[in-house]
Amino acid sequence: MSENLDLVRSTYAAWERGDFGSAEWADPEIELVHVDGPAPGRWTGLTGTAEGLRGFLGAWEGARSEAEGYRELDGERVLVLFRASGRGKRSGLEIGQTGAKGAALFHVHDGNVTRIVNYFDRERVFADLGLKR
Repeated sequence: MSENLDLVRSTYAAWERGDFGSAEWADPEIELVHVDGPAPGRWTGLTGTAEGLRGFLGAWEGARSEAEGYRELDGERVLVLFRASGRGKRSGLEIGQTGAKGAALFHVHDGNVTRIVNYFDRERVFADLGLKR
């Protein structure tokens, strides 16, 4: 297992526990992209990334993301396939009821995550990257 895969696994494991407080894994100029979903957008830097995550997580009660699998695509990219859960604060809708399966593409360079691209529609990431399921 590569160091990049280890880094992404440990970062994602903290998120699965609901621990979003650490940024030791992140490059100071990290970029966060939500390609689709309820709040598409792009944020840069640690402060911007925290804002983007807070904006998304703030819409849900008990928001959690559980990794279903990891794929090391090359020397700098790791794909995490996930299932989301939680309840919409306004709608009361359970994310799990929507079959919320997404993917997060982590870009890693020199031991730090430099970019995270979130896809809330898993099929889209496969199409965008030309991957087979």
